[in-house]
Amino acid sequence: MKRSSLLILLCVACAFASAQPLDRVVAIVDNEVILESELNAQIQFLALNNRIDPKTPGLKEEILQNMINEKLLVAKAIEDSITVSDEEVQQQLEAAIQQRIQQVGSEARLEELYGMPLSRIKREYRDEMRKNLLAQRLQQQRVGNATVGRFEVEEFYNTYKDSLPPVPDQLEMSRIFVTPKPSAKQKEEARAAMEHLVDSIKAGVDFGDLARRNSQDQGSAQQGGDLGFVRRGQFVSEFEAAVFSLGLGQVSNIIETAFGFHVVQLLERRGDAVHARHILLRIQRSENSDSSAIALLDSLRDRATKGESFAELAKKYSEDKESNLIGGLLPPVDLEQLEKDWSPSVTDLKDGEISKPFRVSSQAPSGTNYGYQIVLLRKRTPAHRMTLEQDYHKIEAMALNFKRQKDYQAWITELRSKIFWQINL
Repeated sequence: MKRSSLLILLCVACAFASAQPLDRVVAIVDNEVILESELNAQIQFLALNNRIDPKTPGLKEEILQNMINEKLLVAKAIEDSITVSDEEVQQQLEAAIQQRIQQVGSEARLEELYGMPLSRIKREYRDEMRKNLLAQRLQQQRVGNATVGRFEVEEFYNTYKDSLPPVPDQLEMSRIFVTPKPSAKQKEEARAAMEHLVDSIKAGVDFGDLARRNSQDQGSAQQGGDLGFVRRGQFVSEFEAAVFSLGLGQVSNIIETAFGFHVVQLLERRGDAVHARHILLRIQRSENSDSSAIALLDSLRDRATKGESFAELAKKYSEDKESNLIGGLLPPVDLEQLEKDWSPSVTDLKDGEISKPFRVSSQAPSGTNYGYQIVLLRKRTPAHRMTLEQDYHKIEAMALNFKRQKDYQAWITELRSKIFWQINL
């Protein structure tokens, strides 16, 4: 089951939040029903993401059949006593929600679309997430362990080589990424502002009111800083250590993390999960912060062009936690899929060249939404038609996917003959 199916699950909420007509059952699968609102939500989601007309002939019927297939998998998983843990459900739900937040822009926008706070979204869709994971686990057990040998790959290539897509220009790169650092003065100003808020809390001012007026965490500020129930392992380490050490109703001292300064209050504890609220003040960064980051990268670029190892410099200086331990090495990327803020600085590089520092958006846990980087182009592979010699691993992956799809369809046909299902359109 693909990650996109998890996003579809969450998108169903938007249809429920705005749906006015009376819902009706459009299909029954074993003990489960498929509602018209669920079907319409998936149609709208797929139409939006694939930029097609939701009224495209056959689209509704195709999506309904896929939904029936998913329900069949859930029914079979329950029959076979497949299980998933509460922790797995929570982790996948959090991951899906974070993807959806990135898609819509902010937690506040997500809550507006769903018509409910984030904590309720998690409660409402936990059971559906569990069913999705059951189906995913069953599918993995049945068809996920398939393999293909050299003969099967060659047979697939010889059968379909005329229809295989061309391979676009591909880039193999390494990078050194840094974020602008605040000055000591900026840090002192942010801490002083937080100390003033802590004094107000001690004087009896309502924590929630202060969060709504002052917190710079857009996802929780309008809910008075409410973070909902969160299990251990979901917060950054400094914040987590503080919140899990609090007693009920207790307010923490000032906590410093990569995101800024926090003060947090514990509202409720339930097993290994806590319900807390917080106030966040970010540490502002100035033009001098940006200039310092660019100057550092300029010096690293100069050292690399004079013979120092780019990989060793990346290990020492890069703040990209996913690549710095392996010398800044990035997965190969098709030129046409290159991020927009990378293209102007990277597209015209030659093999072995290093870009000048340039600004990029950042998902790094640095408290900023941008950073600066230099990129080494290690190798450019020109566009070409697929061949076994150059692209064996790509063709192998395609052959494996083809085999899995074939096995999956045969299995679904078998399940449809054994498990009750009915369409009520």
